[in-house]
Amino acid sequence: MAADSPREQWATRVGFIFAAVGSAVGLGNIWRFPFQVGQEGGAAFLLIYLLFIVLIGFPAMLVEFVVGRHTKRNPVGALKRIGGGVWQYVGWIFIATGFVILSYYSVVAGWTIRYTLLGLQDGYLGDAAEAEAQFVTLASGLDAILFHAIFMAIVIAIVAVGIQRGIELAVKVIVPAIVVITVGLAIYAATLAGAGDAYSYYLSPEWGTIAAEWQSILPAAAGQAFFTLSLGMGVMITYASYLDEDRNLAEDGAIIIGFDTAIAFVTGLIVFPILFTAGVDPADPGAGAIFVSLAAAFGDLTLGWLIGAVFFGTVAIAALSSAISLMEVVVSYVVDERDVDRATAALVIGGAIFLLGIPSAYDLVLLDLFDLFADQILLVFGGLLLMILVSWSLSELAVDELERGIGDLGSLGPVWIWTVRLLVVLVLIIALVLGILDYYEFLTTDFADWL
Repeated sequence: MAADSPREQWATRVGFIFAAVGSAVGLGNIWRFPFQVGQEGGAAFLLIYLLFIVLIGFPAMLVEFVVGRHTKRNPVGALKRIGGGVWQYVGWIFIATGFVILSYYSVVAGWTIRYTLLGLQDGYLGDAAEAEAQFVTLASGLDAILFHAIFMAIVIAIVAVGIQRGIELAVKVIVPAIVVITVGLAIYAATLAGAGDAYSYYLSPEWGTIAAEWQSILPAAAGQAFFTLSLGMGVMITYASYLDEDRNLAEDGAIIIGFDTAIAFVTGLIVFPILFTAGVDPADPGAGAIFVSLAAAFGDLTLGWLIGAVFFGTVAIAALSSAISLMEVVVSYVVDERDVDRATAALVIGGAIFLLGIPSAYDLVLLDLFDLFADQILLVFGGLLLMILVSWSLSELAVDELERGIGDLGSLGPVWIWTVRLLVVLVLIIALVLGILDYYEFLTTDFADWL
């Protein structure tokens, strides 16, 4: 895009907030969050996750906001403008992260469409073994590739239209629908027989679990916090690049995080009562665990086919809002830096992402290979480098940009910067090291066995 070319902006504040909330409220909340909670010890993981959202997620989100709004560019253009030198290549980490995540994210989103249709056909199987066999059949091979293609086609169409007429219009419908349906499902779940035991598991942390499992819980919670808030992917940099300079970034960030965390929390209030009522173990690991466990649970519930179709339909809608944001990160780079028209960029980039996603649709082990690499390494690494650059080299610029639309921050500016310099950076370094060790273990066990 030429330097003097007009750049599209959000038509309304609500449009931006809904787009950012829509990016955050997606598969990270409704697919990944429940199986992460189950896999990492229930309420113990929830507690650490909530702490990370407040202490790590909010300060980090403000960093991405100020970079995006100040530069009015995609992650590559933004880092080139404020960092120059080798820092401009850090933007490529964000582009690569969004590209890789969307490739397998679309596959999982395709599963949600397939399971929505399965529910409408009253096709959930109450037996856990049969439900697992059904999932393996539906989640890999030609069936999975077909629904992966359908989902990516929808994403391409929305992003190709543009910011106001495409993304903003879509999220103004999607986000309110997600809120209404999840609240309704949580009320229904509270009436189930297993709700009491589920709430105890979900809301009462066992301190011994935290002490014994912190090496697993910490990187998982940090990765989940970044994943669910769309940090480390360049999404918030890109979305903030379409903002006016008078926007209160801190207020908008608090609203976005509040919505996102509330939806994730409420999702737990839906999923765990259903699992406990059906006698399904919530600790079953793996990307497909929530599909197998919930499908088996819905198969045992009265009107389970209907509740399941509504639930998986909601997940599909949420996945769409997040996928749009991931696609926009890559498309904005091509539009800004390569002067390619938006429709062409969306079609070519979307096609390439679809092709990269085929291995994940072919085999679940390959999906885990992409997921763990993107979530615990790429995402955290890119976020860490950005936090270091802004907090240590560009602190005055960051505080000045944050004060636009807010006014003089006084002592709060240095508090924010030092929180990023010390707490955020330290936690991300620890999470990255533990994430690399976890990924190495996966490569030498599950992936090695697959080979």
